[in-house]
Amino acid sequence: MSVHRKICPDPVAAARACAQEILALLDAALDQQNTATLAISGGRSPAPMFEELARQRFDWDRVHLFWVDERAVPPADPQSNYRLAHELLLAPAQVPPQNVHRVEAELPPGEAARRYEAEIRSFFRLAPGSLPQFDVIHRGLGADAHTASLFPGEPLIDDREGIAAAVWVEKLFAWRITLLPGVLLNARHTVVLATGADKAVALRNVFLAPYEPKQFPGQLGLREGIAMKWFVDQAAARWLE
Repeated sequence: MSVHRKICPDPVAAARACAQEILALLDAALDQQNTATLAISGGRSPAPMFEELARQRFDWDRVHLFWVDERAVPPADPQSNYRLAHELLLAPAQVPPQNVHRVEAELPPGEAARRYEAEIRSFFRLAPGSLPQFDVIHRGLGADAHTASLFPGEPLIDDREGIAAAVWVEKLFAWRITLLPGVLLNARHTVVLATGADKAVALRNVFLAPYEPKQFPGQLGLREGIAMKWFVDQAAARWLE
């Protein structure tokens, strides 16, 4: 397994290249099995990625969609990761509702996390103590080097056994629900989309600073031997070239 980086001219090019990689990985998975699983992240960066995924002719009937993380807001809220994905991917691509496994983030955060974990356990038919293995996990990167909703200093960054949890993000004064590191590291394939000049320092720290995921959560996966591909634009990669 190895980590690769693809540097693209601009954010849209990076997002589209990431989308094409996701489709290729899903297609390869569907050559071997009846259905495939994809976990997507939120924020604004993946918007053109979602649009590209929706534009392509793909058999979404055979793909089950999950979320890497979600904000503790109802699904119609402008801050909802589900809402963005629904508007740009789920509705345009006509992804079957039964294939969409969203976080019920309108519930109290702890309950939302418990229900999401139960949904994952049921879908993957997990034995006690087992972790799910997603075919593809899409991750993002924050300007502070957070990934999923695992922010610098979060104690759960050391957790390798749990599936999902509610986390309080002090700097945002907000709750999030997130998949935990054990699940992220267990994915068959991981793609990371990081674009914009505000990500340049974070990317530099992820790739060039000492390996300290507690300080730079985006480093998760770089030394664990997983199949990981990064899609970045030139502005974000300014310290890497």
